[in-house]
Amino acid sequence: MKTNGSSPRRNKRERQTQLQQLISEDPFLTDEDLALRFQVSIQTIRLDRLELGIPELRERMRHAASENYEKVRSMAGTEIVGELIDLKLGESGISILETNREMAFKKTSMVMGHHIYSQAESLAMAVIDANAALTGVSNIKYLQPVESGDKLVAKAEVVRVRGNKHFVHVLIQNRQVQVFRGKFILVTMDTIKEEQP
Repeated sequence: MKTNGSSPRRNKRERQTQLQQLISEDPFLTDEDLALRFQVSIQTIRLDRLELGIPELRERMRHAASENYEKVRSMAGTEIVGELIDLKLGESGISILETNREMAFKKTSMVMGHHIYSQAESLAMAVIDANAALTGVSNIKYLQPVESGDKLVAKAEVVRVRGNKHFVHVLIQNRQVQVFRGKFILVTMDTIKEEQP
């Protein structure tokens, strides 16, 4: 059986080549995302991954997180709320938080704000290049409600450093919709200790 002048075998090879390239560019694509992109079943994507030796998303995330936790200077990696999947120290970072029922109000299943804030603040702390820091100022805005089970993707960027102050912006999205915005001024402790008489 031929489609568009090429055999199914060739289509499979082309799909697997493209799949490898896509995952190398964005290792956090789900099997569902890939199935939609290639217009095949999720099972086909899983078989492709197995043949190519590409681990499932959770394993790819765990591997990326373990490498990034070692780079963090301002806190222990285990103190970060969510999984730290990308970190360029002093520049930017990304974390993913899978919410659950324990994080939500029982009556409404809406995630409590302090969990969302904790993801943002801990990511802001993780990206700065300092041994110790505290949040001096935060200006935050909750933009959309988050339901139990939603997956939150937080992106932090260091926008300015002035003396011992690090200005970090954090955006959190759920399914490409922005749910939280925060601007943090983090104060490094090393400089504070030096300034005290």
